[in-house]
Amino acid sequence: MTELICQYLSIDFFDEIGYTISMRQSQLFGKTLRENPRDEVSENAKLLERGGFVYKTMAGVYDYLPLGFRVLGRVEAVIREEMEAIGGQEVFLSALQPRDRWMQSGRWGVLGDIMYQFKDHSGRDVGLASTHEEVMAEIATRSIFSYRDLPLAVFQIQTKFRDEPRAKSGLMRGREFLMKDLYSFHRDAGDLDRFYKIADKAYRNIFKRLGLEVYMAEASGGTFTKEYTHEYQVLSDAGEDWIWYCAACRYAQNKEVSALTEGSKCPKCGGVIAGGKSIEVGNIFKLGTKFSEAFGLLYTDADGIKKPVVMGSYGIGPSRLMGTIAEVNHDECGLVWPNAVAPFGAHVLALLPKDASMRGRTIKAADGLYRTLVAKGIEVLYDDREEKTAGEKFADADLIGIPWRVVVSEKTLEKKGVEVKRRSEDSVKIVSMSKLLKKIHK
Repeated sequence: MTELICQYLSIDFFDEIGYTISMRQSQLFGKTLRENPRDEVSENAKLLERGGFVYKTMAGVYDYLPLGFRVLGRVEAVIREEMEAIGGQEVFLSALQPRDRWMQSGRWGVLGDIMYQFKDHSGRDVGLASTHEEVMAEIATRSIFSYRDLPLAVFQIQTKFRDEPRAKSGLMRGREFLMKDLYSFHRDAGDLDRFYKIADKAYRNIFKRLGLEVYMAEASGGTFTKEYTHEYQVLSDAGEDWIWYCAACRYAQNKEVSALTEGSKCPKCGGVIAGGKSIEVGNIFKLGTKFSEAFGLLYTDADGIKKPVVMGSYGIGPSRLMGTIAEVNHDECGLVWPNAVAPFGAHVLALLPKDASMRGRTIKAADGLYRTLVAKGIEVLYDDREEKTAGEKFADADLIGIPWRVVVSEKTLEKKGVEVKRRSEDSVKIVSMSKLLKKIHK
């Protein structure tokens, strides 16, 4: 059966669960574009659309094509690993929510400007969840009864909907987007504080693995809490936020809650404060007992006294992270994906000469290289397109931004090697197969 599928799709290898681990570019769903989309202003949206990663349905709403879906999946995988490492249990909650639940927390009217709210066929008021504190607190009343049930951490990766009035930043501000919510449940504020630090470390691990340098900035609690919350901010001219920060100790505050100015003395280390635009890539909140009291989420302590559960909330947007990574990792030619999230590990290009005999030899060599790399466990995008010129293939490779470009051509065959180039570097080398494998595996 597998052989029949392979023959039908002209795809050479399948992994242990039957999914392709490599792809011929001639069959790739999603083509590159030569020109920037006219209605995009952000670099991440321009490059992701041109590279064939996403398709724009409307402002703030994007469809993920195979290349983009692979990147998004890799971002999710990193987040999932770190959440599970701190004891998070994964769930998947409903997006469609009844009005009564949100009236119970008092947020139906408060979130009315961004929450999609409408009536179903029976006349019942419903909404598309922009966040999930309400439903999580309600569900937890069926699982948390005693101090022995605490602490507890539950997370999901779910689609969120927000009627954003300024959906002009590509994947960094969407009306429909992917969000990771982690909710923690505790006996008291002290236990929440302890877990808060654990979650902070996990978040820092995520951003480090994804190649992002972040500042943890004090920020407003919004509709979640009256306390300061913390945002993880990446400095970028494309950002919609502004933070005051100290490069020496990495203290930071969001401008909206800060009295700091350029050149102020850092309240933490005494260093010099600077300011800059930034992209929010994550946040953590101490919710306290706001939602547990609203939904009757109580536990019985060791003395038999009923008390409200103390909650925390921790958010990261995988789709926003993908957009941010694209925004800060590109050059004038295209995307430059970090290894951790690149759609493939290597991009093999077959440059075909006009001479028929040499052309056949080059195709055979490129096919053989492709199969060898896949057999070695390297995920490959193979540019086998016969109608494209060398210049077009090089331009597409730069635009797509896979970490390693490997070229098979008449020139490389004469030198009994392959041409290899790292996307983030300028140098090009002809190397043997053994040296190529060592380079890519590094």
